[in-house]
Amino acid sequence: MELQKTRLVKASFYLSLSVAVAITLNLATPLVAQAEYDDVLAAKVGADEYGMKSYVMAFLKKGPNRSGTDEERARLQRAHLDNIGRLAKEGKLVLAGPFLHDGELRGIYLFDVKTVEEARELTESDPAVKAGSLVMELVPWYGSAAITQLPELHEKFAKKPI
Repeated sequence: MELQKTRLVKASFYLSLSVAVAITLNLATPLVAQAEYDDVLAAKVGADEYGMKSYVMAFLKKGPNRSGTDEERARLQRAHLDNIGRLAKEGKLVLAGPFLHDGELRGIYLFDVKTVEEARELTESDPAVKAGSLVMELVPWYGSAAITQLPELHEKFAKKPI
């Protein structure tokens, strides 16, 4: 139990550190050059007067059913990744990725939805959640509305699909 708590604290620390770096870079931006406000884009992405909006963040954690053959686990992972792609194409999922360790906390999703209930419905469509390989903790989150542009931008960097 103590090891899980330590891992969760470390994960929270790294997430907080990432957010602090992003905030620092964002605050430094006006010192370099203030971008011109784009009311059309701000409205398109649902930004408030601060350029922010509400999301729902999902923390993906190890579920109770992590068994199966290598082939079964590979099929489940492929279905999980395909579901991520589908949700991103629908504009519901704007950020997803694994943590790079083998702890209880496996990854995150950032849903562009208004409620935790909407996010819960979307997480229930994940084959890894259905199989019990992953469980999700859903938390409302407030962040930059620019995040909604990441999936489109990501396509410009990816040489091949996941």
